[in-house]
Amino acid sequence: MQKQKPQLSFWQIWNMCFGFMGIQFGFALQNGNVSRIFQTLGASVDDIPILWVAAPLTGLIVQPIIGYWSDRTWTGLGRRRPFFLYGAILTTLSLFIMPNSPTLWIAAGMLWIMDASINVTMEPFRALVGDNLNKKQRATGYAMQSFFIGIGAIIASALPWMMTNWFGISNTAAPGEIPESVKYAFYFGGVILFLAVGWTILKTREYTPEQLAGFESPELKQASSQPKQRIQFAKYALVSGVIGGLILAGVTVLKLEKELYLLSALLLSFSALILIAGYLQNKQRTSGGFYEVIYDVFTMPETMKQLAVVQFFSWFSLFAMWIYTTSAVTSFHYGATDVTSKAYNDGADWVGILFAAYNGFAALAAVCIPFVVKRAGLKWAHSLNLLLGAGALLSFLFISDPSLLWVPMIGIGFAWASILSLPYAMLSDAVPAHKMGVFMGIFNFFIVIPQLLAASVLGLILRNVFENQPIYALVIGGVSFILAALSVARVKTSAQ
Repeated sequence: MQKQKPQLSFWQIWNMCFGFMGIQFGFALQNGNVSRIFQTLGASVDDIPILWVAAPLTGLIVQPIIGYWSDRTWTGLGRRRPFFLYGAILTTLSLFIMPNSPTLWIAAGMLWIMDASINVTMEPFRALVGDNLNKKQRATGYAMQSFFIGIGAIIASALPWMMTNWFGISNTAAPGEIPESVKYAFYFGGVILFLAVGWTILKTREYTPEQLAGFESPELKQASSQPKQRIQFAKYALVSGVIGGLILAGVTVLKLEKELYLLSALLLSFSALILIAGYLQNKQRTSGGFYEVIYDVFTMPETMKQLAVVQFFSWFSLFAMWIYTTSAVTSFHYGATDVTSKAYNDGADWVGILFAAYNGFAALAAVCIPFVVKRAGLKWAHSLNLLLGAGALLSFLFISDPSLLWVPMIGIGFAWASILSLPYAMLSDAVPAHKMGVFMGIFNFFIVIPQLLAASVLGLILRNVFENQPIYALVIGGVSFILAALSVARVKTSAQ
């Protein structure tokens, strides 16, 4: 008979998730201000998507590696908590350095470093909830993470505005200079991030690998004990390589948009990685971490494959919102494109408030979501929240008064809280405990790939279809949310 994990108290779950508030300080400051920093240092609107590619690409590489390592780590500090500590130190340092970037290329480089550091901390936090909570409490645990994400982002997104309006710190600067309000916001965020993550490290305990094995279901144990399948890597490498080569030829010969080089490079790189995995399989050298991660990509549980489609459309929408809301609101609602003008900076500050608002509504949604799940189930609760997000993004095109833009943030908040919790609750029941970290890392592929696609094609679509008007990126995001909501119906959960 399967041994069940004991119920944790409210405060044990609270302490376990509290560090996510700190992580969100870094994440929200990055989302709300990096486009502003890039434009201040000379980037044009159509350069922003390709500069933003650092963030998702870093997650694509870092999260599976950290997940694999954390699955196999056991120290005096535990299994996941060492990575909390290392990532928090690096992220805090990055937050202090980023707003002092003297040139655009240094700012772009710092975004890579900052996002890698955030991912080192964030990925094990997802796995920790799966490790420590039983099936009944996982939705609550991930909703608690969403609550702290919302609380952290409320404050962090509004920090530049607060620095200006509460403390009199200037939100404008000379051309090419980052405003002091942004700098002090990053400094404050770095300190809070380190303290919050430190609280979770000190107040949380972890099960040993042996204890986790005792809690695993017989079905997952049996699946884990099966011999490795033989994967036809050559076939997948050929398909990926041919598509990547055709895109590369099209860009080179037909003079297509340069952003498509990114798609080509990703497909060709994936083809090369698959060929290496095939070589290791043929040589029967399948015990290393590289092969294990590639193998797990091709043998992921069916539930994870179905959730991948939902995540793809959900995160395409979010990335469109994050990289284009500042330019959309400043140009469409404030009529400003000059980054040194008061109108532009007022609009950019208002976007910070809007981002704080949707995270505030997300914190409230995180309290409501467990009750909705009890009545409607994980799938239908998630679908409903995604539809609320769709309506919210589409409404930006029809609201002319910027002071009313806080209303759509209600829908965005519910969608955001749901995306951060319910897919993980559905996934954690479908993966074995000893691979919780690596599968959570691989699951991040379906967050990163749509973001990379958005960075590659959104600028192209806006220039060629919508006369380079950023507001239509938000419309595209709304349509993508609808597709995500429809895709949830296909997901088969353990409750079915």
